[in-house]
Amino acid sequence: MTKPTTTTPGAHVLVVEDHEPTLRVLTQLLADKGYRAQPARDGAAALAALEHGNPDVVLLDLHLPDIDGMQILSAARALGTDARFILMTGHGSIDTAVEAMKLGAIDYLTKPLHTEELLLVLERTVREKELRQEVARLRGERGQGVRARIIGRAPALERMLELVARVAPMRATVLIVGETGTGKELVARAIHDLSDRANRPFVPINCSALPETLLESELFGHVRGSFTGAVGTRRGLIEEAHGGTLFLDEVSTLSPAIQVKLLRVLQERTIFRVGGNQPIPVDFRLVAATNVDLAAEVRAGRFREDLFYRLDVFPIRVPPLRERRSDVPLLAEYFRRRFAAENGIEPPAISPETMSRLREYDWPGNVRELENFIERAMITYSGEATIRFDPPAGENREATRALLAEARRERWNLARLEREYILDVLQEVHGHRGRAAELLGIDRRTLYRKLKSYRMQPARLELVG
Repeated sequence: MTKPTTTTPGAHVLVVEDHEPTLRVLTQLLADKGYRAQPARDGAAALAALEHGNPDVVLLDLHLPDIDGMQILSAARALGTDARFILMTGHGSIDTAVEAMKLGAIDYLTKPLHTEELLLVLERTVREKELRQEVARLRGERGQGVRARIIGRAPALERMLELVARVAPMRATVLIVGETGTGKELVARAIHDLSDRANRPFVPINCSALPETLLESELFGHVRGSFTGAVGTRRGLIEEAHGGTLFLDEVSTLSPAIQVKLLRVLQERTIFRVGGNQPIPVDFRLVAATNVDLAAEVRAGRFREDLFYRLDVFPIRVPPLRERRSDVPLLAEYFRRRFAAENGIEPPAISPETMSRLREYDWPGNVRELENFIERAMITYSGEATIRFDPPAGENREATRALLAEARRERWNLARLEREYILDVLQEVHGHRGRAAELLGIDRRTLYRKLKSYRMQPARLELVG
């Protein structure tokens, strides 16, 4: 048997044993090995020690004269102790010991005890507890870092962060849903930072930013000569995320062909590089994000149902800024100070009147729109005492009301109303497709598809962006 090593000195061990000679021997043995050994001769003494002390480990005899060891285990859970229990039992009570482990005991030893086995089990238990405490401490520090990046205290945001904290330590795939500009990538990074993969890569990719052929190579990699320009073999982003987290933003824009390949990767946990035939094992945690209703995309035949269910294991909705208006002052002040520091200027103040206007505005572009406004304001009003804000919402609302009134008069169907509203928004932003998609809460590819269905050429709309 391997000789036990010296454990961390000072670990507190409660020894619960009604046989006096055995209790003395165990207490002395543990003291000689550097433990703080505390004796307890019966169940009552053990419960008192658990209630008033904080032992790291409890060596518990199952058969005591006053309180059964199983009752002590049950009571310990109610006391909320984080002590680790190691059972001591005779050969004839192994079945009972197994039942006790279901109540939270982590191991058991049969009598008569063997010194080396006892010390090995005890050392392993103490080290595991120390490791758990260290992980909890690091997660606490990471949690503070997450809260420093995700600004706000609104109830809707707090509920979202509770879900983030709950799912982060797990392996489950997460689908983050929310409007453009709500901070979905920040949420994905928070999940990564609070997970056991925090020290491994976080690899983000915007699925709508690349054409299909290039996206395939970026995700899966390629081998030399697989296509024109492939002068060497290259690892894909899924391989780069090995051991860490892969974040697929705007996942709804994936082409059908790449959806099939991604589904196979999620099922088999292997990839094939473009042009290659060698399977490569991969271990990554997938977090995806979308600003459209993926279930609706499935019903419309634009997204695979089997892939949707692979992604929608644990959905998290990021609330839009209009649902957390109480956070607007916090965010505005954070951005004001940040941009002032970055530009080395004295920041203009935000007057109560201006702050009230900021809170009343709906922010269709969400946090990103607020951030952009504050950055512009730091430049526009540099050297002045305060910044001003005249919400454009009034004009937009009037135009929207007029559009709805016309739709009611002429009894438009939903498709006509959608078409007219999209074209109206495009006209408002002077044909800038990126801005129009952002205001409409859809991705660019969805906007392109809708424009194509209207049989309108981009040139006629003088589209840009």
